[in-house]
Amino acid sequence: MAAPAIQAEGLTKSYGSSRGVVDLTFEVERGEVFGYLGPNGAGKTTTIRLLLDLIRPTRGRAVVLGLDARRESVEVRRHVGYVPGELALYPRLTGRESLSFYASLRGGVDPHAVGELVERLDLDLDRPVADLSKGNRQKVGLVQALMHRPELLVLDEPTSGIDPLVQQEFYRLVRERTAAGGTVLLSSHVLSEVEHVADRVAIVREGRLVVVEDVADLKARAVRRLVVHFAAPVAAEPFASLPGVRSVEADGIALRFEVEGSLDTLVKAIAAHEVVDVVSHEPDLEEIFLSYYRERERGAA
Repeated sequence: MAAPAIQAEGLTKSYGSSRGVVDLTFEVERGEVFGYLGPNGAGKTTTIRLLLDLIRPTRGRAVVLGLDARRESVEVRRHVGYVPGELALYPRLTGRESLSFYASLRGGVDPHAVGELVERLDLDLDRPVADLSKGNRQKVGLVQALMHRPELLVLDEPTSGIDPLVQQEFYRLVRERTAAGGTVLLSSHVLSEVEHVADRVAIVREGRLVVVEDVADLKARAVRRLVVHFAAPVAAEPFASLPGVRSVEADGIALRFEVEGSLDTLVKAIAAHEVVDVVSHEPDLEEIFLSYYRERERGAA
């Protein structure tokens, strides 16, 4: 059985008195899209740099594609495609010259694969990088990361500056990479971006992991909002003590609920009355993410 694509064990990075990341332990399975979530400054980029041996840990270790991230870092990079959060390109080279340069460094890159990526991302290759918009520079970064069909794709805020239509194409490319057996680590503070493609997510706060879980399981446990319109006014109090009901308030002939977990008991209680309409608001990752942050802040207080 193949080793996980990424194994972090107690990974810690300290910058003197400044916080980096603390005791990160998680695994990314092969063939999955793993979302790595947190606001700016939470430690996402530091984690990636440790995994790719761009910086060295204070303690702990990382194994990437079965290889020690420190001792075998050159071999790791042969099999990784990487888009950094702060993408730096040679400003005087054109997009075409940039990709040719990166392909020569990689060796064995199929020019047809490069051409297909350029077409799908609608990238102009003939202008100097200095004259490209942020979004077009980002496209160059995506092509160079994908063009050798990497086993592991590491993406740090990959769609910054890219227009929505190209973002949709990027999501398709990510799904194609995993369908072909690749693995994707997608770091972002744009939660809707991760929600489109991730199988599991890790939430990081102030350098520490808060949770690692399936997207579907996170949503199943999240708080949902439900508005039920009845044919006549219904008292809110009998519903307040039902399992999973966090809050309920009356609004004319409607009741507004916040519910955590299963809706079964609540739905059965609602069915005892004449219902005119039900509006359910499914939680997105942003609401889940914020709820975890609020819970941690309450715990710290």
